[in-house]
Amino acid sequence: MRKLHYITAASITLLPLLPLLATAASAATPGAGTDTAARIQTTQAGTIITPSSGVSTDTNAHTNVKIFIPAGRHALYAAPSGTYETPASLACVYGLTTPVVGCNPLTLKTVAATGSRVIAIVDAFDDPTAASDLAAYSAQFGLPAITAKNFEVVYASGNKPNEDSSGGWEVEESLDVQMAHALAPKAKVVLVEASSNSNAALLEAEKVAIKLVEAAGGGEVSNSWASGEFSEEAKEENHFTGKKVVVFASSGDSNGTSVPAVLPNVIAVGGTSINRSKGGKFVSQTTWSADGGGLSEYIPTPSFQSGVTAVVGTHRGTPDIAADGNPQTGVWVYDTTPYGGQVLGWAILGGTSVASPAAAAMVNSAGTFRASTEAELAEMYSNLGNAKAFTDIVKGACGNAPSGTASVGYDLCTGIGAPYTTLGK
Repeated sequence: MRKLHYITAASITLLPLLPLLATAASAATPGAGTDTAARIQTTQAGTIITPSSGVSTDTNAHTNVKIFIPAGRHALYAAPSGTYETPASLACVYGLTTPVVGCNPLTLKTVAATGSRVIAIVDAFDDPTAASDLAAYSAQFGLPAITAKNFEVVYASGNKPNEDSSGGWEVEESLDVQMAHALAPKAKVVLVEASSNSNAALLEAEKVAIKLVEAAGGGEVSNSWASGEFSEEAKEENHFTGKKVVVFASSGDSNGTSVPAVLPNVIAVGGTSINRSKGGKFVSQTTWSADGGGLSEYIPTPSFQSGVTAVVGTHRGTPDIAADGNPQTGVWVYDTTPYGGQVLGWAILGGTSVASPAAAAMVNSAGTFRASTEAELAEMYSNLGNAKAFTDIVKGACGNAPSGTASVGYDLCTGIGAPYTTLGK
């Protein structure tokens, strides 16, 4: 049986969502109700909402997305504003465009011009506005227009899935496809929708995604969903293997390990914080203390971690790498499928659900298309300490590491670090 994987934060309570997400009455969907099972955390900077789709159970997989509402706001944005991340600012921070001092989202407009072949996104339920939301996102930020050639939705079971009743999985899907398109805009993004968030349905969708990427001659698969570890998890490895397919998974939005991120043939992606001045200039990249990771209970140390056994010992350590995940330093996303009975529109999102598709897009941008995930991981770990390939995150609190903080080199906070440029990938 899968182990419960709880979100832990002393300040989390269960609250109705509508008072926090007040929008025009015309945006509400009658009968949809509020996401009363959502978990709300109030911080000095604002409110962090974990949709009910992100609350762990012992039977189904959960999302790793969080909604952030800055302090003093009682409605979401009509258009992006403020110093939150855009495709141009992310491409600058991660070295996919010509370096610009500050990588300021308020002024920077140059987006990545990278990507090829296919990035597949595996999620549950149907997002009926995925294509139109992606089109609006692309138009807002100067990304390539969305056509049938660069975006496709595939139903894993052959039949259109139902929508998630709360709308949380639809928020997840909008985030995933928009992050992939943002950082690898020349790649085709394929959204593979599982019939539900059951583990069986998601594994079926994973196989479909793997075959689609294989047929395209190689590419990446990103999984922003997770569930707790269990004793026979190694048997699921075959679902995440394909020729010239590199598989990514979110490490989780609470301290501790999860599947599929712990599998040895999956790149586990943790979260960081992108710190900016009030004027929007990039200051630093540090840990996100709430991201998932640690030592697997059941998976032994894989060969690519043989050089970091001083940290991981005899068990698989996660994450491997990390990218922006802190919702308080989150990214802009556009979503019009009602969540909790109301349309979000432009929203600031975070969680390791940002990091996984972003990392997949960065590897896609490198254009190497290695033979397997294990080969990609071996290349990444061989570049541990190479500042031209990965930014070593050395500052910040970390609930996964025994020391409680990040450290030089590999650690259980952010792995070998955040991807930088297309080198070492």
